[in-house]
Amino acid sequence: MNVKKQLSMGMMSLLLGIILIAGGTYAYFSDSEISNNTFAAGTLDLSMNPSEIINIGNLKPGDSMIRDFELHNSGTLDMSKVTLDTDYKVNDANGDNTEDFGEHIQVEFLYNMNNLDQVIYETTLAELKEMTPEAISQHIFYPMLGEKGLKAGDYHDFVVKFIFVDNGEDQNQFQGDSLELEWTFTAYQTEGEQK
Repeated sequence: MNVKKQLSMGMMSLLLGIILIAGGTYAYFSDSEISNNTFAAGTLDLSMNPSEIINIGNLKPGDSMIRDFELHNSGTLDMSKVTLDTDYKVNDANGDNTEDFGEHIQVEFLYNMNNLDQVIYETTLAELKEMTPEAISQHIFYPMLGEKGLKAGDYHDFVVKFIFVDNGEDQNQFQGDSLELEWTFTAYQTEGEQK
């Protein structure tokens, strides 16, 4: 019986092995597809021409200077708005200033070179420095660019007039002084949309 049992167990092992081998080679249909996808971000690229709007010396009260510049949207995305941040540093040549030189520099933003008498917004550098970039955008850029902003590939001309105001009083404290003006233009994208 012992031999029969061993023979029977061997046969079962052999049968089980055949079943496992046959089950392992069982074939079925299949198919596959590969999806290649891309997400590419656009670019915001605000450029300015010329990059230096004004560089002038030997000013006296009553002098005025008109300068124009272009803001370009060189990127691939539309810009909803542009803001301006103003900062400046006064170099007091004699150390005798009792007033801010920026209060005596008037700034007029004009519609264009053909209409120099049409002022969009008028202020002083000192007041401009205290304003938020958003408030400046509402006064200066919104009248020019409107709700459409600055489209990709487009540019817009801007004209600005600087006046060293002659206030009819003694302004000797500003002799030899200089003012270094820094304007930072910042562009913002339009709102996201369903693509």
